[in-house]
Amino acid sequence: MLRFVCANADAVTLHIWDGTETYVPMAYDGVRTYSVKWQVSDAPHVCWYDFIVVINGQEIFYGNAQDGMGGEGCVQSGVRHAYQITVYDPAFTVSGWMPSAVIYQIFPDRFYRMPTESVCARGDRVFREEWSGEPMWYIDPQTEEPAAHDFYSGTLNGIREKLPYLQDLGVTVLYLNPVFKSASNHRYDTGDYHVIDPLLGTCAEFSCLCAEARSRGMRVILDGVFSHTGADSLYFNRKGTYPSLGAYQSEDSPYASWYRFTHFPNQYRSWWNVSTLPEVNKEDASYRHFLFEPSQGVVPLWLRRGASGWRLDVADELSMDFIRALKQSARREACDAFILGEVWEDASHKIAYGEARCYCLGDTLDSVMNYPLRAAIIAFLTLKQPAGSLARLIRRQQEVYPVPFRYALMNLLGSHDRARILNALVQDTREDAPPSQRALPRLEPDDYALASCRLVKAYEILCALPGAPSVYYGDEAGMQGGGDPFCRGPFPWGKQDSHLHQTIRSLLHARRDNALFSHGKMEVSAPDEDTLVIVRYFDGEDAFGGARGHERAECVIRREGRGSR
Repeated sequence: MLRFVCANADAVTLHIWDGTETYVPMAYDGVRTYSVKWQVSDAPHVCWYDFIVVINGQEIFYGNAQDGMGGEGCVQSGVRHAYQITVYDPAFTVSGWMPSAVIYQIFPDRFYRMPTESVCARGDRVFREEWSGEPMWYIDPQTEEPAAHDFYSGTLNGIREKLPYLQDLGVTVLYLNPVFKSASNHRYDTGDYHVIDPLLGTCAEFSCLCAEARSRGMRVILDGVFSHTGADSLYFNRKGTYPSLGAYQSEDSPYASWYRFTHFPNQYRSWWNVSTLPEVNKEDASYRHFLFEPSQGVVPLWLRRGASGWRLDVADELSMDFIRALKQSARREACDAFILGEVWEDASHKIAYGEARCYCLGDTLDSVMNYPLRAAIIAFLTLKQPAGSLARLIRRQQEVYPVPFRYALMNLLGSHDRARILNALVQDTREDAPPSQRALPRLEPDDYALASCRLVKAYEILCALPGAPSVYYGDEAGMQGGGDPFCRGPFPWGKQDSHLHQTIRSLLHARRDNALFSHGKMEVSAPDEDTLVIVRYFDGEDAFGGARGHERAECVIRREGRGSR
C-alpha cells in the first residue's frame, strides 16, 4: 500500500518502472490522502517509482529527495529522482556466523614476524631488518610505476602466534589481504593462485592457521583478486620467472585466451593501465574453469584448505554473471561460505562498466565493505556534516538493503587503501593525491588525544549498528599513517596505546556478546546536529523474524572538539 498526502490535488498517479513503465491512478479518500495497492513482481529486481500530481490542471512530478537518499521527497525539476524498492530473493541468507562477527583486517607482511623465521631473499626485494619505520615509496625504473618491494617479513605463523591476542580483542573473523605467491608486498599482483607466498609460509601453515582460528571461534576470509593477475606470474610470465609458457611469451600459451592483447606482446589491457597488472578476460571459459571447477578450482580449493569465504577485490570489475558463478562455486563447496565485495558506493543500484548492478538481490554478493558509512562517520566526527546527515545515510541503507545483506556489512573505518583512521579524524589525509604526496607528519599530542577520542566514538557507532564492526590491524593500537602505502606500517608490538586498545576491546566484547546488537531491530535519529541516537530493540522477534523477548538499548553518541584542519 502506497499513500500520498496532498490537500489540493485534482488527481495523483503512481508512476512505476521496473523493466516496464506503468501508471496507476491512486484513489482519493475524500479528505487529503491518495492511496493504491500495488503488487511488485516476485522476481528479484530493483523497482523505481514517483508520483504525478495534477493541481489546477498542471502536472507536477514528486519523487525522491535531490540527493536520492530517501525519506521526505520533493517536487522534481529537470532530472527526476525516484524512490527505490529492492525486491530480493526470499531465500537469501548469509553465513550464520556473520551477524555477530567482529572483523580484523590484516596486511600479512606487516602484522608479526616470528623471531625464529628466516626469509626467502630475492634480488629485487628490500628486506627491512628493523620491525619499525615507514613503508618505502619509489618508482621502479624498469616499469616507471610505483614499486612495492620492501618487506617486513610478517608471516602466517606470525598471525597464528597472535591468535590469543586477537581472540582477547574480541575478533571472530580474520580478513587477510592477499596471501598467494606474488612479486609485491601487497600481493594484489597474483603470481600463482595455488601457492602461498613463500615469504608468508606454506599451504600447510595456512591450513594450520585456519584450523587453530576455528578452534578459537574465529573464521578466515581470503582476498580474491580475480580481475587481473601479476605480469610476473605463472600465467603471464613477462619476466620469465616461472617455468610455464606464459601468455606474454607465446600466443600458443595455454593462458593466452585469458588476456587481451592489442599488439602482442607489449600492448595489452591492464588494470587501470598499470602494466604490471594485466587484466584478465573474466568471460573466458578456461579462466572460469580454472577458478570454479569443483575439484581443483581456486575458489573451492582454498575453502577446503580452511578458508570460510572470499572478499572480492574491485567487485565492480567483475561481471554480475561472474560473481554469480563464483558464489555458486563457493556454496557448492561450503554451504556457509561468505562472499564479500569491495564496492565503494550504494550497492543496491549503480552502473559500472555499462552494466546495471544490484549486489543485494541474493544471487551475487552476500554483502559489501561499507565505505559510505566510513565517510559519513568521519564527516560527522570532524564537524563537516551534522548528525542528521549520518542518520540519513544509515536510514537509507536500512531502506534499500535487505536484512541479511545489511546485517553482514563490513562496517570499516580503516583499510589498506585509506589513510589511517586516527589521521583521517584530525588531518587532511590527501587520500586521492599521488602516492609521493600521501605521507603525513606524526600527530602532535593534542591532535592525537582528539583523534583518539573521536576514534572511540566512531567505534561506539560501529558497535551499535547492524553489520560487523571492523578493525584494520593496529588501529586499536594507535597506528598512524597516510594513504597507501603509508597506512601499511608494521604493527607496533610492545608500543601500543594500551588505553585505546582496552577501550576498543571493551566495545568489541560488548558488541560481540550481546545478541541485541547483532540481531536486534534498529531506529536512528539525530535530535540535534551534534548528537546521534541509535536504538536497538527486540519487540517479540528479532530483525530476522526469530522469536525473542522484549528488550531495548539506547546508544547516544555526542561529538565534540574542533573541526578537521
